[in-house]
Amino acid sequence: MSTDTGNDARQQWKTWREERTETVCAPYGPLALTGTYWIADAAEGRFPAIPGHWTEGGDAVLLTATAADGLTVDGRPLNGEVRLGPDKGPAATARVDHGGRKLVVLRREGLWAVRVFDPGSAGRRAFTAIDAFEYDEDWVLPGVFRPYDGSRRVRVENADGRERGLGLDGELAFTAVGSAFALQVAVEVDGTLWAVFADGTSGDTSYRFRFLRTPAPGVDGRVTVDFNHALLPPCAFADHFICPFPPPGNTLPIAVPAGERRVLVG
Repeated sequence: MSTDTGNDARQQWKTWREERTETVCAPYGPLALTGTYWIADAAEGRFPAIPGHWTEGGDAVLLTATAADGLTVDGRPLNGEVRLGPDKGPAATARVDHGGRKLVVLRREGLWAVRVFDPGSAGRRAFTAIDAFEYDEDWVLPGVFRPYDGSRRVRVENADGRERGLGLDGELAFTAVGSAFALQVAVEVDGTLWAVFADGTSGDTSYRFRFLRTPAPGVDGRVTVDFNHALLPPCAFADHFICPFPPPGNTLPIAVPAGERRVLVG
């Protein structure tokens, strides 16, 4: 890599880091998550932390509230019942609001839950920075995506201690420190690749596992694998996320001293 190209890549990485910090500490970013509440676990449809009566209604969540509960849906006070589907966009666009807190409806493997994002969370107040390894062009690697004949689904433990399915669409092969490796990856809607992985730094000089995203592969399957953009998973920012752990085979037997390391708090 030429000096100019290397400097450009390093500057792009610094810009990416700045944008990443802005995203995680935004009013409704991952640091704002204060709770994930499964409706199946609700005592008579009630949660101590949020008002209203929440029940499952087949393909929707039924929320019943009075004006005294202080809930709004689509910007209007709720006094009655409303059917809610999963919120598709970022937390800031959630339909239900309670005094500035966004109540995000989600569904995982047929189970409904409500997440609370609070701009005044302790996590946002304590956050100081995302610690990262220094940029290293040696961890920008050529790779090849090898799709499976069909999508596969494996059961993996999640950060909340429960096992859930994880969809996988192929392998991302690359060579690092003189040896060949492969990570099982999923193909996102936009064609980009996503992997959950651990390595020799995990739980030591970096968080216990990380995410890796790559551009969409070319028609020949070739794609750049840049570990400098390895991400901390959402559960590194708030305990209430349910991030999947790495699937079998995605714990690399080498240290990858590149990418994000841990959340720093003051």
